Amino acid sequence: ATARAVLEALGHELREMEEWNCCGVVSSLTTDDLMHHIAPLRNLVHVEDEGMDRVIVVCDMCANTLKQTNRRVRENPDDLETLNAFMDRENDYRGTVTVQHLLEFLRDEVGFAAIRKRVVRPLKGMRIMPYYGCMLLRPREVAIDDAEEPRVLADLIEALGGEVVDSPYKIECCGAYRTIDQKEATSRRAQRITAYALERGAEAIALSCPLCRYNLDVRGKEAEALFPGYTQIPVIYYTQLMSIAIGLDIENCGFETHAVDPTPLLREKGVIS
Repeated sequence: ATARAVLEALGHELREMEEWNCCGVVSSLTTDDLMHHIAPLRNLVHVEDEGMDRVIVVCDMCANTLKQTNRRVRENPDDLETLNAFMDRENDYRGTVTVQHLLEFLRDEVGFAAIRKRVVRPLKGMRIMPYYGCMLLRPREVAIDDAEEPRVLADLIEALGGEVVDSPYKIECCGAYRTIDQKEATSRRAQRITAYALERGAEAIALSCPLCRYNLDVRGKEAEALFPGYTQIPVIYYTQLMSIAIGLDIENCGFETHAVDPTPLLREKGVIS
């Protein structure tokens, strides 16, 4: 909701695909496994079917999977031919679609300088750790930033008026889908990531991945029972921060779904009343 609202406020209309399916979650790592590329490729076919040549993706994992499949079929015509044959109920993919993460669009086309000019409720005084996780930055061929020293989230936080707190754990895995069968291990990982941020004085974590948000927020909150004295801090999507900073209705942020509500921190800092 905040992604759509923010883009509209910035003068860009986001049109949702009429037909889409799960991206497949994880791109295949083996060269002879084509079946796992069908799900993401089917989405790219639908983009072409709807007369578009670009898809902007909000989820890190979806963007990564779509980009890897798109790159593979563009570089390997034989694989594309085989995959098109597998999808006998779909039109053939022609390879015309560009896959772009929303953060790339905001950085490269909207521009953080332009976003800075739209800020009416700066995140002044908020010490925020940018968390990138895995899928934005790896592998190099589909990454949107440097894998070791990324800047895109930090630059956005600064454009919104916040103070960036750096951490070596900003590029560590959140635990990913092991949150299903290894909840405690994921909670311990979330605590490790957040505890270092707390040591550096961070008051919140900003990120872009839905699964990372769940693990750091929900599993991080559960970690309070494992680590006496540990208190989880708010974990916030970058589009939620943008929505607040450019003056949109805070009710659209959906903070009631968070394990740790960011609203008290935002009030304490005077960002909202």
